[in-house]
Amino acid sequence: MESTVASKLEALLKLQSIDSQLDEIRRVRGDLPEEVQDLEDEIEGYEVRVRKFDDEVAALNDSIAQRKQSIKDAESLIRKYEDQQQNVRNNREYDAITKEIELQKLEIQVAEKKIREAHYQIEQKIAEIEGTKGRLEERRKDLDNKRHELDQIVSESEEEEKGLEHERETASHNIEERLLSAYNRIRKNVRNGLAVVQVKRDACGGCFNTVPPQRQADIAAQKKVIVCEHCGRILAGVEQRVF
Repeated sequence: MESTVASKLEALLKLQSIDSQLDEIRRVRGDLPEEVQDLEDEIEGYEVRVRKFDDEVAALNDSIAQRKQSIKDAESLIRKYEDQQQNVRNNREYDAITKEIELQKLEIQVAEKKIREAHYQIEQKIAEIEGTKGRLEERRKDLDNKRHELDQIVSESEEEEKGLEHERETASHNIEERLLSAYNRIRKNVRNGLAVVQVKRDACGGCFNTVPPQRQADIAAQKKVIVCEHCGRILAGVEQRVF
């Protein structure tokens, strides 16, 4: 039983050592991966905005074309009504045609106003497009720089990281699923990633709270898996003090 618990703790310590090395490699990268992702998301947002503005400009141009056609149609109707005015039989027919002509002229005025408004909106949106494209170009340059920086850091540690990941996979297979799940859960909940620690200078190697002598004796005996009563980390042994 003692050797079984001892072997479990040894396997956990080995896994912790591997994970700590991986953590250090990833720490060197700092916030670069997140910064790259943020820039990619920002660029995508700008690209969507540009496409949206382009679609809106196209829709406005279509609207202008339709209103220009409606002006032509109205002008054609006005000419038709003016011809009809030459052949009216009474004042009532003349007044009715005159009202139709005035209505078509009003339609033309409204269409011309809408065209002017559309041209103004197009100018505004083109200015927005140019400004967005400028910011987009800046962010693309930033992204290229960040990617280059990240790629350099990754390339320097890529082989070591792959080797450690392979070691981690092998080491994980030597730990029972229940214990491995507990280890992974603790790692997620602690800030420094240390789920398995030793007692050092009479204190937990993770949270540095004092561990009583009797509990240290139980930990050193390795008869069962013991966790820190303060932080929940697994206490895998007691470091021998050198005087």
